[in-house]
Amino acid sequence: MNLELFLLAAAALFGVGLFGALTQQSVVMLMMGLELMLGGVILAAAAVWHYIAPAATDGQVLVVLAVTVMAVEMAIGFAVVTALFRAREVDMTDEAGDLRA
Repeated sequence: MNLELFLLAAAALFGVGLFGALTQQSVVMLMMGLELMLGGVILAAAAVWHYIAPAATDGQVLVVLAVTVMAVEMAIGFAVVTALFRAREVDMTDEAGDLRA
């Protein structure tokens, strides 16, 4: 595969994620859209890094670090959504905005 195909796949992932993040009102679906967008950015960064400096391991370490941070972020987000749903049975973004104390 060449760089253009990787960037095209990354743009497709980012586009699908952006569409999902902008059109969904469920908090879980919003987070899934954000996850897809971040996945597209990571794929593009990894592809560009591979074609610019294939022998260097800096890019691979950065990608692994980004994926780890993304996984931790999503775990914390799902924990917050689960706690919010258990406390008030709210799972939509419009209803979650009314939770200010």
